[in-house]
Amino acid sequence: MINAGASLATCYGPVSAQMMSQAENIRLLILDVDGVLSDGLIYMGNNGEELKAFNVRDGYGIRCALTSGIEVAIITGRKAKLVEDRCETLGITHLYQGQSDKMVAFRDLLGKLAIAPENVAYVGDDLIDWPVMAEVGLSVAVADAHPLLIPRADYVTRINGGRGAVREVCDLLLLAQGKLDEAKGQSI
Repeated sequence: MINAGASLATCYGPVSAQMMSQAENIRLLILDVDGVLSDGLIYMGNNGEELKAFNVRDGYGIRCALTSGIEVAIITGRKAKLVEDRCETLGITHLYQGQSDKMVAFRDLLGKLAIAPENVAYVGDDLIDWPVMAEVGLSVAVADAHPLLIPRADYVTRINGGRGAVREVCDLLLLAQGKLDEAKGQSI
């Protein structure tokens, strides 16, 4: 047994044994989009089209998680066709868009998947994410999250949202569960 105050060396730097213990039990990873899967910037074209950039490293991590038996879901406050398309490409089947109260979608997911809150990790970047983060087994804030969210999170990524923070979380979940070496991803 690892001392609860100890830390483990990872490619992302030292990670507390407590966080790795929490990560060991995660069966569902829930992600926000703006500021987590993307950098939070929204590009608007002249014809009203909305563009966002997604990181292929995050996509690779998500595919590794999915193929290793970790469910992945999206709960986002905005609604955009390109998010549907990204989810389809990655194989994410649990997508909740336009959620002003993310707890509604969270409760729906728990029921659909028959998963207890302590077996869920949530990655967020702003205060709208906190109600769900407060209920899960592992709450994660991206490095550039709102300053009031960071001290509340169980873990803060070393990498900013939209720049590989989701990959960091996926890698740490898989490492904690002993699945990282066998994980199969795809750069998409």
